[in-house]
Amino acid sequence: MKIDIIPGGVTAAAGFKAACCAAGIKYRGRTDMAMLLSDRSCAVAGTFTSNVVKAAPVVWDRQIVQNVRAARAVVINAGIANAATGETGMAMCRQTADFTAKALGIPADQVLLGSTGVIGPNLPLDRITAGVTMMKQTLSNNLEAGTAASRAIMTTDTVNKECAVAFELPAANGQGTVKVRMGGMSKGSGMIHPNMCTMLAYITTDCAIDSALLQQAVSDVVADTFNMISVDGDTSTNDTLLVLANGAADNEPVAAGSAAFAAFREALFTVCRTLAILMAGDGEGATHLMEMKVTGADTKEHARTLARSVVGSSLVKAMIYGKDANCGRILCALGYAGVDFDPAVIELYLVGKDDTLCFYRNGCVQAFDEDRALAILSEKEIRFCCDMKMGSAEATAWGCDLTYDYVKINGDYRS
Repeated sequence: MKIDIIPGGVTAAAGFKAACCAAGIKYRGRTDMAMLLSDRSCAVAGTFTSNVVKAAPVVWDRQIVQNVRAARAVVINAGIANAATGETGMAMCRQTADFTAKALGIPADQVLLGSTGVIGPNLPLDRITAGVTMMKQTLSNNLEAGTAASRAIMTTDTVNKECAVAFELPAANGQGTVKVRMGGMSKGSGMIHPNMCTMLAYITTDCAIDSALLQQAVSDVVADTFNMISVDGDTSTNDTLLVLANGAADNEPVAAGSAAFAAFREALFTVCRTLAILMAGDGEGATHLMEMKVTGADTKEHARTLARSVVGSSLVKAMIYGKDANCGRILCALGYAGVDFDPAVIELYLVGKDDTLCFYRNGCVQAFDEDRALAILSEKEIRFCCDMKMGSAEATAWGCDLTYDYVKINGDYRS
C-alpha cells in the first residue's frame, strides 16, 4: 500500500480546522495557544505519560479517551504545564472545557486539553478564555492554519514539527476507493525519554474507524516510534498523544484484521515516526541527530531495549558532540542494557551517507581510519548499527548529542 507524503499537518485531513493566538500565558511577542476543531464528532484514542505525577490535562484527557471515546476540539497552551496544581488545576480544566464548549456549541466532555511548560504555576483563566475567544474567530481549514498551530505549542523547540500523508481505502458506497488523509503536529525538545511519548502530539484523520480499533493502532505504533526517542532521560508529567478520526473521507469503516486496518496502521506509523525523529533531532542544544539500529536480536523487546540504551547514554551523547569515535561507550551502553548477549559475536558499525566503518567484531575493537570516522561524525545525522547475531528481531531508536547549551537552557528554564 502506497503512503504519499503530502503538504501540511493537522488541517490536511478533511473536516478539521485550526487556529492560534498570542494569549500571553508566559511568553511575550509570540503565539502560545492553539485550537483544533472537527466539523463532526470524532473517534479518539491516546497514550499518556507513565510518570506518577500527572498534569491536570493528562487526567482530564485520559478520562475522555477511556470513557467518553469521542471528541470535537482540542485546546492547547504553551508556557505553563498546569502540573502539580492540585484541585485548582483540575478546576482550570473544567472551566476551560466549559467555556470552550459554550463558545463552539459542542459538549464540554468532548473538549480535550493540552498544556506544556513550567511545572507548578497556575494557569491564568482570564488569558485562557480570552485566547479561546480569539481563536474561535480565526479557525480555518487551510494548511497555513495547521502550521501556525504547530508553532504556537512550541516551548524550547527551535523548529515546528508537522507532517501529513494520504492513502487509499475502500469507499463506503462499495464503488472503488477514496483518498484518506492524516496529519499531525508535535512539540518536544527537552524532558524527552522513551516511556510513553515525552511530548505533546496531535494527529487528525478523516478516516472512518471506531475508537477501540483506533486505540489498538495507536498503542501498537507508539512502541516503535515515540517510545524509541530520548533526549535527556527525563519523562515529563504532561506527555500526551491524541489521535482524532472524524470519518469525513467516507471510506468503508475500517475493520479489525482487514487490509484497510493494515494500511491505516502503516499511515499512522509513518506520521508518528516522522514526528518522533523530528523531536529527537531538535533536542535542547542538539547539533546532531543520532540513530541506533539493532539487528539480529532474539526478541523485539530486547532489540528495543538495546537500541534505547545507546541513545539514552550521556557518554554516547557527549561522544557524538565531540565527534570522538570512542566505540567503547556504545559497547558499554549495550552491555548494561539488561539483555544477555555474547560480546564475542556481535558486530558494530558507524554508518555515514557514503561510508561505513566497522568499529567492533570478533570480541575486539577494530582498527579504523580516524579521519574517515571524523568525517562521518561531522555529518548532521549520525547512525550506528549493531548486529547481535542472535535472531531476526530488530529495532531502531533515535536521540541527539549532549551539548553545553542543554545545561544553559535548563539552568534558567523558568526565566
